Amino acid sequence: MSRTRSVASSTHGVNRRTVLAAAGAVSVSAGVGYALRPSDSQAATATEAAAAEGPVAVSRQAAPAGLAPFTRGTTLDTVSVPVGTGGYRRLGPGGYLRLGEGPAWQRVVRTELAEPRSARAARRTTMAAFVQFTDLHLTDVQHPLRLEYMRSADRHAWRPHEALSVQGATSLVERINALRGAPVTGSPLHFVMTTGDNTDNNAHSELEWFMKVMSGGRMTPNTGDPRHYEGVQNSGLPLYWQPDSATRDSDKQHGFPHIEGFLAAAIREVRSPGLNLPWYSTVGNHDSLPLGCYASHSDPFLTDFAVGGKKLMDLPTARSKALQDQIRSSDDPRGIGFRELIQAHARDLRSVTPDENRAPFTRADYLKAHLDPAYAGAGPVGHGYSTANLDSGTQYYTFRISDDVIGISIDTTDPGGHYQGSIGAAQLRWLNRTLQEHKDSYAVVFSHHTSESMTNTHRDPAHPDEQRHDGADVVALLSGHRNVLAWVNGHIHRNVITAHAAPDDRSFWEISTASHIDFPQLARVIELVDNNDGTISLFTTMVESAAPNRTDYADLSQTGLAALYRELSFNAPGARMDLSGDAGDRNVELVLKKG
Repeated sequence: MSRTRSVASSTHGVNRRTVLAAAGAVSVSAGVGYALRPSDSQAATATEAAAAEGPVAVSRQAAPAGLAPFTRGTTLDTVSVPVGTGGYRRLGPGGYLRLGEGPAWQRVVRTELAEPRSARAARRTTMAAFVQFTDLHLTDVQHPLRLEYMRSADRHAWRPHEALSVQGATSLVERINALRGAPVTGSPLHFVMTTGDNTDNNAHSELEWFMKVMSGGRMTPNTGDPRHYEGVQNSGLPLYWQPDSATRDSDKQHGFPHIEGFLAAAIREVRSPGLNLPWYSTVGNHDSLPLGCYASHSDPFLTDFAVGGKKLMDLPTARSKALQDQIRSSDDPRGIGFRELIQAHARDLRSVTPDENRAPFTRADYLKAHLDPAYAGAGPVGHGYSTANLDSGTQYYTFRISDDVIGISIDTTDPGGHYQGSIGAAQLRWLNRTLQEHKDSYAVVFSHHTSESMTNTHRDPAHPDEQRHDGADVVALLSGHRNVLAWVNGHIHRNVITAHAAPDDRSFWEISTASHIDFPQLARVIELVDNNDGTISLFTTMVESAAPNRTDYADLSQTGLAALYRELSFNAPGARMDLSGDAGDRNVELVLKKG
């Protein structure tokens, strides 16, 4: 019997872990999956899951036959492009962003792993359609642990638009809610997966904002003094853009505007509608480690400094460069050198208002937030994580995407410290066992790190005798299973798609997607289809946020700030202009032989 059935042909689209109050039978999923316990890697029954985690939201109902592609709001329709040349790009006396609606990105067919057959579009059936978010980096810009001062050595170490990350992410949610179907097949979109670095600095404040952006709610992106902003952007230091003042800072010298009331607007309440799709969560290094790189949850110095009333805002270039080199080298995974630097510059610290909400969150805190019914949104309860994860202290799981496809979310962060990734031996064995147990289902693997960025094998302090495995080991394992279709990840803030070929048609595509903190701030729609000719195609389509191209500096509404988020990110000094990748990394058809 074929493993592939069309998701679009289902008439109910109900999660396998359906709510007990519904008809009582366990229905086939047409979208939102159910988390399988990491301890047994088997499907939970409706009774077991409901008892452990409560009701799970039902996914969108599948549309009837005759689905039409939905490209409006995607880069198959139009793409925001810069117009003209020069420094800070503005248009007209009102200070409008010089971004315009450019031509769409065309679809590219990639054939490294299989040759496409003619007339396949008429034969194809949909297996699944979902959206990937990655690297939202929701940022508490007033947090004492931030490394803004490294900008004296690296212009891109601080971004002028970071104060608007919550407004920008909410605009992305609004865009996904407006999509009425998948761009190629017209299939319903079944869920959103966010592949890590959801927060920027492992702070409780940022975790709350992330959960509310995704599930809906009101939030105030402000910590410390509730009355006004306290940070580098009203410090008077010319190293940073001072939007509200007439200070001739280094960014204004490059054309950045004076915007009266910007900081007050940036810390006003934001309202997110929440995704109208179920969503799942994968953890990244910025979610797991203070500053995204230090294994220091047991270090009272960092915690006390995070919640305390002192903040370093300025550092000589040589010291900044030395700290940056030390972080990149991974020689100080526990942040001892960082502590010494702060202590050496005690006289340079500025006073800010202390705030307990800035404390680092632990792995258990992250899991509890996802399991909190207040953040259920469109479901599922736990967003992939279960009480079994909480009991075992793990952050990996598998879930049913559709009748014939499972999703596997793995944790590639290294508890031993450093921003690059790896995977522990126990989790690698679990991944291998899970793929074997579900050999009759296709599999999509999700992680934060890419295969090439999994180069960090610091030992986990909680498991010092356990071997850590790099990206090559994960590629080798995935290549040993015929059912793996794709490995979807982020971390590198750039669109890159890599073909991994192995003997006996054991091949898969690695799909890495750009961040939402750096321009062009994209998400990706991924559609899996059976061509019914011995091949499978994975279609990926890039999506921008709902923020307008044009900005008006007098418009400091939530929508106006989301537009400014894009403008400022495009103009950020030191920002790379190649993060959208090549044509073959964006809107593509990726062809595979059927395993």
